[in-house]
Amino acid sequence: FRGCGLTSIEIPSSVTSIGNYASSYCDGLTSIVVDEGNSVYDSRGNCNAIIETASNTLIAGCKNTIIPASVTSIGESAFAYCYYLTSIEIPSSVTSIGDYAFIYCTGLTSITSHIAAEDLFAPGNDAFNRIDKYACTLYVPAGAKSTYAATDGWKEFKNIVEMSSDGSDATAIEGIE
Repeated sequence: FRGCGLTSIEIPSSVTSIGNYASSYCDGLTSIVVDEGNSVYDSRGNCNAIIETASNTLIAGCKNTIIPASVTSIGESAFAYCYYLTSIEIPSSVTSIGDYAFIYCTGLTSITSHIAAEDLFAPGNDAFNRIDKYACTLYVPAGAKSTYAATDGWKEFKNIVEMSSDGSDATAIEGIE
């Protein structure tokens, strides 16, 4: 679908293989639905994404994607070149973010990560490349800001805001240069 002018995509039950960058450069894409009969992929909970069912890996998203709590991985280039993605929430279930996952998501102004400090990992190569790290605020769990500010891939964000345990903003810390 790379570079498509479509606003919605429906993946039929017969599709068994989808490559990297599937939804990149699809600026107007607002809806992704996988047929319920598909045994390889799904779009559980109307999340507006393509998830590889067996691995719980989100492989393609759009500007309206909501990452389900059951997703454990954000795949390589899943949101690549999604210019109009303005915010994303990463659930605590995510244990890896692939190479180039959010590359050139230049519209991102807010990333909320629910990954606890003790579970934090360095994302894949250039996962957040070309995101304005000064304009995009990274919201992190209470007690995790120093871990994020010291972890490769995350520490590039210049405005890391720690949330209180109820999810509201608590304090801000500047990232390490």
